[in-house]
Amino acid sequence: MAFVTREKLFSKEFFTTYSYLIGGCFIFALGAVLFAEPYRFAPGGTYGLGIVFHHLFGWETEYSALSMDIPLLFIGIYFLGPRFGIKTVICTFAIPAFMRLLHYCHGYAPLVENDALLSSVFGGIVYGVGIGMIFKSRATSGGSDIIAMILNKYTKISLGQLVIIVDSIITLTTVAAFDDWKLPMYSWIIIFIEGKVIDMVVEGPNLNKTMYIISDKCDEIREKIISDIKRGGTIFSGIGMYQGKEKNMIYTVVTRREMAILKNFIAKIDTKAFVNVVDSNEILGEGFKSLND
Repeated sequence: MAFVTREKLFSKEFFTTYSYLIGGCFIFALGAVLFAEPYRFAPGGTYGLGIVFHHLFGWETEYSALSMDIPLLFIGIYFLGPRFGIKTVICTFAIPAFMRLLHYCHGYAPLVENDALLSSVFGGIVYGVGIGMIFKSRATSGGSDIIAMILNKYTKISLGQLVIIVDSIITLTTVAAFDDWKLPMYSWIIIFIEGKVIDMVVEGPNLNKTMYIISDKCDEIREKIISDIKRGGTIFSGIGMYQGKEKNMIYTVVTRREMAILKNFIAKIDTKAFVNVVDSNEILGEGFKSLND
C-alpha cells in the first residue's frame, strides 16, 4: 500500500477496521473454496497459481499461496520499504487459515454442482465483496499486488495496468496447465465482476448525483431546490464562451429520485437550459454521509 494507517487500540475505528479486515479475509476464502478452486478457475494472484498447483500436483491451495506470499512480502519490503503495515501481514496469514478451516468443514466440492458459469458469476461477487472489505480497511492482500507495485516503481506503466497484466498472465496459466480455453474465460468473468463489486463496496453505490445547471431561470430552479426538494447548493457566475454573456450556474447534489424531479421541472420551465449530471461516489457533509464515518 502507499500508506500505513494506525487506529487507536480498542477504539471504535479499531474494531470497525479490523472487522472489515477479518471479515474480508473470510469472504475471500469462501470465494476461493466454494467457487474458484473446484472448477480450476485461476482469477489472478497467488491464490490463482495455488489453485493451478492444487489440480496439477495435489498441493493445498492455501499452503502454495502462503509459500509465495511470504517471500513476496519480504521482497516488497526490500524494494518498496515497510509500506504495507500489520494489516497486510494479517491478511497474508488469515486467508490461508480460513481456507484450511473451510476445507476441513466443507471439503473440496463446489457449492453449485455442474454449473461453471453460475459459479464464475457468484465467485466474482464473493471475491469482490471480500477484497472490497480488505481495501475498505485500508489494507492489501499482498501477493501479485506486490509484484505490480515493484514493476510500477521501475517502469512507466500504471499500477492498474500492471495488476491487470500480472493477473491475466496468471489466468492464462490454466490453458498451459489444463489445455482448456474455457477456464481463463470463466476466470475473466470473475475478474470483471470482482472489479465492479470492489468499487461498490469501497465507494458505495452511486445513489447521489451532482448537477451543474446553467439556465436563465436560475431563481425559479433555486426555489425548487430549496423549498420543494429541500436541498442546498451554490450559484456561480460565469461568462458563456459562445456569446460572451454572463451566466449563472447552480451546483447541487441530490439523490437519483430528486434528480428526476429536478430534471422534469427544468424541462418544463426552460427548454434551453444546460444540465450536466455526474455520478457522485461519496458525498460527505450535512444531509449526506457524516465526515466522521
